[in-house]
Amino acid sequence: MTSWLVTGASGMLGGEIVALLGEEGETVTGLGRAELDVTDGDAVRALLRAERPDIVVNCAGWTAVDAAEDREADALRVNGDGARNLALACSMTATRLVQVSTDYVFDGRACTPYAEGAPPAPRSAYGRTKLAGERAVLEVLPSAAYVVRTAWLYGRGGPNFVATMMRMERERETVDVVIDQRGQPTWTRDVAGQIIALMRSGARPGVYHATSSGHTTWWGLAREVFYLVGGDERRVRPTTAARVPRPAPRPAYSVLGHGGWAGAGLDPIRDWRTALRAAVLEGIG
Repeated sequence: MTSWLVTGASGMLGGEIVALLGEEGETVTGLGRAELDVTDGDAVRALLRAERPDIVVNCAGWTAVDAAEDREADALRVNGDGARNLALACSMTATRLVQVSTDYVFDGRACTPYAEGAPPAPRSAYGRTKLAGERAVLEVLPSAAYVVRTAWLYGRGGPNFVATMMRMERERETVDVVIDQRGQPTWTRDVAGQIIALMRSGARPGVYHATSSGHTTWWGLAREVFYLVGGDERRVRPTTAARVPRPAPRPAYSVLGHGGWAGAGLDPIRDWRTALRAAVLEGIG
């Protein structure tokens, strides 16, 4: 039986992967930051020598996008150096590594989906540090590293836009939501399943995009949430990113292409509306 180790297991995606593997009877160890600080290279190496998992999924990361603008060195220690520490440890124990990454490695100026091999050009500190992690694991483990980029995540176990909109529908008469940023709302349950399927498929190492099929704007997503919970979607009013400035620039276009899945013999993740309906029915908010 394959043994798995998941870092960042206290987060939305890490927790979902641990739960799904457990449901399927797999041997899995989930570790939060309190159990493993990925910036501590000695601790990472000691743990992998003791556990000797077949697969490590690195969901640990600095995810405070705006805070990273002022604390890029701190974010880099987690997202870049932490990923390298895991890759180096995996190279000593013949372990495959999945590095979870993000749409923020791209500049968001495209108008067609970013292919897996599209040149990265991050505009934020967060994006730069995540790209450093990608490059580190691919350099150290060229034959055993899988970079899985995802985006616009929602699910259980952490704050997210969908849960916020479900709460706003109950608490506010109207809500203003950005209409000029486009991406792929993606349920953590689907990403977890896709990562597990990828590692079981025998697919070649490299870069994969685990986002829902289809795309929408934040405004479109909010309207769909209101509709699914029985609210009036007209209560969601459009606004622009310029009217709600943030310290870190957000990609205007975060749509990722899914061409890599054909080579793995896998279908891309289902349409975002189908997944959202299932998630809302489950009561994630």
